[in-house]
Amino acid sequence: MTREDELPLEGISLEGDSISMYWFRETTINHRIGENVQTKLNRITEIAKSDKKARFDNVMHLINEANLTDCYFMLKTGRATGIDGIDLEEYEKNLGKSLKELTEKMKKFSYHPQPVRRVYIPKANGKLRPLGIPCTEDKIVQMGMKRILEAVYETDFLDCSYGFRPDRNCHQALDKLDKIIMTNPVNYIIDADIKGFFDNVNHDWLRKFVEHRISDKSFNRYIVRFLRAGIMEEGKLKETDKGTPQGGILSPILANIYLHYVLDLWVCKVVRKHCKGYVEMVRYADDFVICVENKEEANKILNVLKKRLNKFGLELAEDKTRIIEFGKNADKGDGQKPETFNFLGFTHFCDKGRKGYFKVGRKTDKNKFNAKLIEMNSWLRTIRNMIKLSDIWKVFCAKLRGHFQYYGVSGNYKGIYRFYKQSMRMLWKWLNRRSQKKSFNLKDFWIFINRLNAPKPKICHNFYTLYGY
Repeated sequence: MTREDELPLEGISLEGDSISMYWFRETTINHRIGENVQTKLNRITEIAKSDKKARFDNVMHLINEANLTDCYFMLKTGRATGIDGIDLEEYEKNLGKSLKELTEKMKKFSYHPQPVRRVYIPKANGKLRPLGIPCTEDKIVQMGMKRILEAVYETDFLDCSYGFRPDRNCHQALDKLDKIIMTNPVNYIIDADIKGFFDNVNHDWLRKFVEHRISDKSFNRYIVRFLRAGIMEEGKLKETDKGTPQGGILSPILANIYLHYVLDLWVCKVVRKHCKGYVEMVRYADDFVICVENKEEANKILNVLKKRLNKFGLELAEDKTRIIEFGKNADKGDGQKPETFNFLGFTHFCDKGRKGYFKVGRKTDKNKFNAKLIEMNSWLRTIRNMIKLSDIWKVFCAKLRGHFQYYGVSGNYKGIYRFYKQSMRMLWKWLNRRSQKKSFNLKDFWIFINRLNAPKPKICHNFYTLYGY
């Protein structure tokens, strides 16, 4: 990271008067929050936006009882618990007292996060993804710190970044990528993959990146405490000298801060200046693609990218990183299809519209498609005799709608229709195994399904908005 934009040492204090409080939650209890907390966060955002060199030296006072109460009610219920086994409902029984004690510990700097509980979830490629589940009290504090970090850094993050940000999502990233390829001289795609990003974030570099904008020593020390809290796996404590566990509330914003300095600014401020041709990047968390005009420059970018990531403790997965020819000039007319690349669960390929013009085609990634079907089949097999048919139908329809909502993008109707048909066949198979006597033949089953007004496959996100599609 260059030091030409070194930030001034003087900070900005936002210390204020006592905080008035109010709140109401319909489900359980009345409680109060600081009505001035959001106002102060908004003020931080205004200052950060107007002065790109401003540093905030007093944000820790915003982690108060009022704010922590607010953060508690922002957490979603029904989630997995940490190593203490206390969920939100259990914590709420003595909410006022617990949050008051938590606030006092935060002020005295005697609060120490507990190790996260490590669990593994299957990935689409058959491997396992490690997740770290914090304790409820740690989740509350992390939520408060996340709100402060977002207030400061959302004004700094670039437009190429879409992952885990307010009012941004993966479909916007996909649409942006579509427009970049369709409207610019893109001939090559750098399809890169960072090897174990969340497990290899360098704590020292991350601390330096945060200190570019936040100079509050207490706040930054708590970030370090969370990073080094450790991992509890099979009853054994593992120390963490690098990485930020996936599953923590702080991890996504810290990952965005890290890659903002390591990757985003580098591509936009350095790479573009040294390239004669067109260069643009789209990033969603640690998943990104770089669109390039010239092959020679694409090779140079990839070579320097490896060195850039190595400097900050990261490396590219060699088996998943490549440069492919992609775009309106990729089809040479020799009968060989241009290569494809995967991004955010979709396989992107060179296609043609009804008028014969080039367009970006998308279909559900084969591994994701198979993983979703396996997940659906496993669920139906498990619950077929455990709950009522009406309840099975409600959840089944919700799963279908969720799949259509994500994968129902322009050009992928065949993909979601295939998922619909195969899921229905699975439902028919497992419903017939609820007893020894068959309930339906396949023809009668489809008549029954049509009467129930099952959710039909539909395109929920239209990316084909340019003239010529």
